[in-house]
Amino acid sequence: MSGAGGPLRVPRPRRGGGSAPRRGRDGGSAPGRPRDDGLDLSRWRGRATDPDADRSRAEVATPEAVARLRARSRALLRGLLRPHRRRLGWAVALLLLQNAAAMAGPYLVMLGIDRGIGPLRAGDAGPLVAVAAAFVVATGTEYAARRGFLTLAARIGQAVLLDLRQRVYGHFLRLDVGFHERYTSGRMVSRLTSDLDSIAELVDGGIDKLVMAALSVLSVAGILLWLDLPLAAATLLAFPFLFWLSRWFARASAGAYRRTREAVALVIVHFVESLRGIRAVQAYRREPRNQRIFATVNDDYRQASLDAFRLIAVYSPGIRMIGNLTVAVVLGYGGWRVLGGRTEVGVFAAFLLYLRRFFEPMEELSQFYNALQSATAALEKLAGVLDERPAVAEPERPAPLPGGGRGAVVFRSVSFGYRAEAPILAGLELAVPAGQTVALIGPTGAGKSTIAKLVARFHDPGTGAVSLDGVDLRDLADAELRRAVVLVTQENHLFSGSVAENIRFGRPDADDAAVEAAARAIGAHDFIAALPDGYATDVHRRGGRLSAGQRQLVAFARAFLADPRVLILDEATSSLDVPTERLVQRALGSILRDRTALVIAHRLSTVEIADRVLVLDGGRIVEDGRPAELAAAGGRYAALHRQWRDSLI
Repeated sequence: MSGAGGPLRVPRPRRGGGSAPRRGRDGGSAPGRPRDDGLDLSRWRGRATDPDADRSRAEVATPEAVARLRARSRALLRGLLRPHRRRLGWAVALLLLQNAAAMAGPYLVMLGIDRGIGPLRAGDAGPLVAVAAAFVVATGTEYAARRGFLTLAARIGQAVLLDLRQRVYGHFLRLDVGFHERYTSGRMVSRLTSDLDSIAELVDGGIDKLVMAALSVLSVAGILLWLDLPLAAATLLAFPFLFWLSRWFARASAGAYRRTREAVALVIVHFVESLRGIRAVQAYRREPRNQRIFATVNDDYRQASLDAFRLIAVYSPGIRMIGNLTVAVVLGYGGWRVLGGRTEVGVFAAFLLYLRRFFEPMEELSQFYNALQSATAALEKLAGVLDERPAVAEPERPAPLPGGGRGAVVFRSVSFGYRAEAPILAGLELAVPAGQTVALIGPTGAGKSTIAKLVARFHDPGTGAVSLDGVDLRDLADAELRRAVVLVTQENHLFSGSVAENIRFGRPDADDAAVEAAARAIGAHDFIAALPDGYATDVHRRGGRLSAGQRQLVAFARAFLADPRVLILDEATSSLDVPTERLVQRALGSILRDRTALVIAHRLSTVEIADRVLVLDGGRIVEDGRPAELAAAGGRYAALHRQWRDSLI
């Protein structure tokens, strides 16, 4: 993983001799950027990572990819704004009205000086009063138009942000498991928080000022040319400097703000993953090292932000300096023209007022351009995620499951590997009749969990096909497949909420009686009833209020209530103690009755309930038969069976 300036490094802990690291007053590491002594931050999670592992496929760091992202972000923005075209039209009309009213002020000052003071000396105050009244009307119009625009813009902006949040969240839910295994949760949090906050900051406070500043610059430029062409020509001398400075700032700041988005994502990634793994961090005393790593990514974010602000520190004072020098030139040249009678005093005064209004918005543009660039970089990141296509896609024309099917699973010449160069399964042929319980055993890496993931369609086979009741899984709608196939693993996730809500997760419309019946069927009712609030007891975050065995029983009840055609148990009893495992094994008889099941287990006590055992090695089936037959055959299963029986003595 790399930051803005290449691979980041953090200090490697010293072993033995050598000078001690510099300490702060509190005895800890001195603050600031950690010293580089050889530890590559790409290994900060304990493993070497692909430099693009935390990117979506659209976010690869090449100039071509950046250009594509910009085009996609513009397309995304157009898609978000398309439903609000009518309101956007009204907003533009209000902006134009506000700008016209604001531009009327200096012109009315000119009229008051050139056409109101002369009649006033003769006792006629009418022209000056009319100009003053027009000034009041212009001010009131500007107020009303700005108020209407801000109200309308807020509604459009919040609607766009709401739509964008829903799109990103929904898209993350639809993406396949492979994407989520590659794209860290910290970056997902960054997309939904930091990046959306950058866009919200622009929408809430900056976009109206940016647009008004641009309108003011264009309007004032036209008015200056209309008022006095020679003075306007003198003003144009500043334009080459303005153009060069603005172009430099636009190019430099685009890269700088893209680096800040990457840097803040790294901060969030490390923060989220450290806290998610806090037990391991504290168990292995990783706090000091994680603190040093966090200091590195945090300092990189600080440095990236400083780089962006340095650009502002050059651009904003530069615009002001050019503006002040231009005013000085116009003041000298215009005064000379007034003395010569070639320019009226009112015109000269209005020209100076308009000139100030020309440079002031450009200074505002420099102040708000950082918000624009930050939001643009954030929109590119979101566009990259939304452009990610699920590797396991929904079929265009879903095929229904046959009504009388009971869960027959067939693998036909299936080959699959998580990486193309490392296949796990090669030409697998397997038929599981409906209602049969099949146990999969074998060494780690033999392909047991891979078979389970293919049946659950977390991945699609590279070649061949997996079918359920005669229908290729790739032809099934995702919702129908999830109803038909349920996977229970050793680390089933419980959500914050009550026990009943977690059991009801796979079938939200189930009533309390059905929930209790499912819990009784798998033997979980007694411990649930003993909880402080029974089935209404809050399990807390990730089920922290329950033991590992209790969480697994809740997961079994959830699967039983969902009533799938195919139930997959992937090491589902490995976290249970012996008494609880025996309780679950008795319950499995009722759970698996008349249901196709794939059971992956290292404990042969679980395998004993199977109708059929498949012994896998290297992605191939090396033994296939009933448990008793294989135990008597003297093969691999028999050896495992003897070892298991010896362990019980």
